Amino acid sequence: MFLYEELRQENADLKQLLMQKDKEILLLEQSQKDLEAQYTDLKMARTLSLYDKDIKDTKQRLSGLVREIDKCIALLNE
Repeated sequence: MFLYEELRQENADLKQLLMQKDKEILLLEQSQKDLEAQYTDLKMARTLSLYDKDIKDTKQRLSGLVREIDKCIALLNE
């Protein structure tokens, strides 16, 4: 009987630990998504930056972005 109670308590402890780890994973996933969004924003800001001495390069980057967006729209329409 003692062994049963001990195993039951251990099982409950493990379930609690599993729930804590699941919450931690969710928080880390959200943090990762936030960081990816920030990174994308920074890349976009860098792409659109006119601090580059070569405006032609910036125009080419914008054209590339427009082509990429057009490809995405085409894939969504399929």
